[in-house]
Amino acid sequence: MSRIASKFNELKAQGRKALIPFVTAGYPYADVTPELMHGMVAGGADVIELGVPFSDPSADGPVIQKAGDKALAFGIGLVQVLAMVREFRRTDTTTPVVLMGYANPVERYDQKHAKVGADATSGSPFVQDAAAAGVDGVLIVDYPPEECEAFAADLRAHHMDLIFLLAPTSTDARMAQVARVASGYVYYVSLKGVTGSGALDTDAVEAMLPRIRQHISTPVGVGFGIRDAATAKTISRVSDAVVIGSKIIQLLEDQPRDKVAATAQQFLREIRTAMDQG
Repeated sequence: MSRIASKFNELKAQGRKALIPFVTAGYPYADVTPELMHGMVAGGADVIELGVPFSDPSADGPVIQKAGDKALAFGIGLVQVLAMVREFRRTDTTTPVVLMGYANPVERYDQKHAKVGADATSGSPFVQDAAAAGVDGVLIVDYPPEECEAFAADLRAHHMDLIFLLAPTSTDARMAQVARVASGYVYYVSLKGVTGSGALDTDAVEAMLPRIRQHISTPVGVGFGIRDAATAKTISRVSDAVVIGSKIIQLLEDQPRDKVAATAQQFLREIRTAMDQG
């Protein structure tokens, strides 16, 4: 059983829902991410989504795009992100960490780190190195489920989960495809658009989740558009997890380095308290 599955089982036994913050690796300072991750855990994070900076992020709105651009300017790539996870794991061996990003950095990593004479049966160097670093799950925005069965199997063999997005426009057939390969949790994108855009329609989310659960047996997290404790509390009543990203990025943008972790911790503590009040 993966760390993600164990965490969701633990929370279910407690009658609680998962709080999953997203931050861009290497933002707002190149070296602050492990410290920031610890701060988020102290604030009540159950799972951490760590964004891998990429130059052409199709699902990310302007807030996260700006954060990614800054991290790229600092020279942050997948090698550095895995090093951050290793640093975090020196003192936290229990909090699940999910890498969220796009296909290009993963495929470039595999090309660069492929061993001489290796073939397809050797598995992905990225998967091997991510597992060794302490990664628990991977969400690749532009990997469709019908092309991911071998990748998903490779991840499962290394005790990692492959997480997929579902959207308001997802068909029953697409949900069934996702159900065949997804593990850990499924991330329901509550808005038609990019991260940080629009106002969240909580009634629409509440209506959609039973339909998703007809096909998906893994926990369902909801993100895109959750920006405050009240909305997080409402969404947590109908979902298994609440995902918050753009608002955290905004809060961190102008913070001095020594205030970054504390700022995230304080914000997440407010969210966690509201969610636990149910």
